Amino acid sequence: MTIDRAVWQGRVDTGETGHTLRLHQVLRDYDACEASEVAGGAVVLGFCSDEGVRRNHGRQGAVAGPDMLRRALASLPVQGTPSVFDGGNVVCADERLEAAQAALGHRVAEVLAAGARPVVLGGGHEIAYGTFLGVAEHYGDRLRDEPILILNFDAHFDLRAQPTASSGTPFWQISQLLAGRQAPFHYACLGVSRYSNTDALFERATALNVDYWLDSTMLAHRLPEMCDQLEKKLAKVSHVYLTIDMDVLPGEKAPGVSAPAAHGVAFEVVEALIGVVRRSGKLRVADIAEYNPTYDRDGLTARVGARLLHPLITQLPG
Repeated sequence: MTIDRAVWQGRVDTGETGHTLRLHQVLRDYDACEASEVAGGAVVLGFCSDEGVRRNHGRQGAVAGPDMLRRALASLPVQGTPSVFDGGNVVCADERLEAAQAALGHRVAEVLAAGARPVVLGGGHEIAYGTFLGVAEHYGDRLRDEPILILNFDAHFDLRAQPTASSGTPFWQISQLLAGRQAPFHYACLGVSRYSNTDALFERATALNVDYWLDSTMLAHRLPEMCDQLEKKLAKVSHVYLTIDMDVLPGEKAPGVSAPAAHGVAFEVVEALIGVVRRSGKLRVADIAEYNPTYDRDGLTARVGARLLHPLITQLPG
């Protein structure tokens, strides 16, 4: 795949003294590099799809999310010269969601095999099953003895047990994939809205031993307690797959999503908990979902998403 340099455009501080590099100035083309150059770095991938959102009867537009997030990231400053690569986009064409998810999975597995960290930009939350297909391809039977925590910041469980895949089914699909391999399903959903999930979904979450935190309980004054609880979860697993649905944030903070939240979880809480995951040293792959530029206001949601993504991509310390 060839990356689109037109979306990686940004400010250049010509004439300034000191370290003035921004992300677009250090980014390299993943496919133009040797595996030895990529190892230890982060590889940005795009998943251009809202076919899952369409099937789930949501607001379409997330298909344009990946490149808009790249634009928001481009001018952010970086410390040092991080190893950051762009591996291009996987595009869902002609409503062929399952084929696009399989293609994304192969791409994620390829990046993991190169010793790098995939960071995937969506796209609807159908991205999650595609990303996890790559995790399963790379780790294979090791997931039986090396458990992975699937950590989802989301107002929705996305555990719909439907015969056709959509943005509402990915974690159910993952549970079935792992069950077929006799591997444990460790799923934590943080920011669940009582008003955005039916009783049937809460019952399914309970049946699958899903660990969930309601948005109404994830308040700033409880952050030290939440960080401690999350650290204990992380201590029990070998790997972490982090997936961030932008609709976990309050609607006024993230209006450009498929389903804006009436309550949501404060940005500073989400950011701090993601920091706990990063510091664990167990984060293997991350993605971000449901950013919908069609409904964004002044690019606010893109900038919020870019701030969450920046430390994951540049491996900023702390």
